[in-house]
Amino acid sequence: MDSSVTGIQEPFDLIRLSLSERVFVKLRGDRELTGILHAYDGHMNLIMSDVEETIMIVDPDGATNGQGVVNVAKRKMEMLFVRGDSVILVSPPART
Repeated sequence: MDSSVTGIQEPFDLIRLSLSERVFVKLRGDRELTGILHAYDGHMNLIMSDVEETIMIVDPDGATNGQGVVNVAKRKMEMLFVRGDSVILVSPPART
């Protein structure tokens, strides 16, 4: 797709176009967020609302084959500030 049509010239343009949209954010420590993006800055600090956090917890003693057992914990938050140095990936909403 031609970048002049979509308005995407650099990586932060993709984030700018995702403002007020639901985004997926992967964080350090096996955490994932989905929520509505309200603001961001050059450090990738994010302000999000209507957030669902998913935490993957690996229990190495839970399995006999040495692989460990992955437990998933979820929680919801009304508003959240995400510090940019914990952000690994931000995925914009699917465009149709």
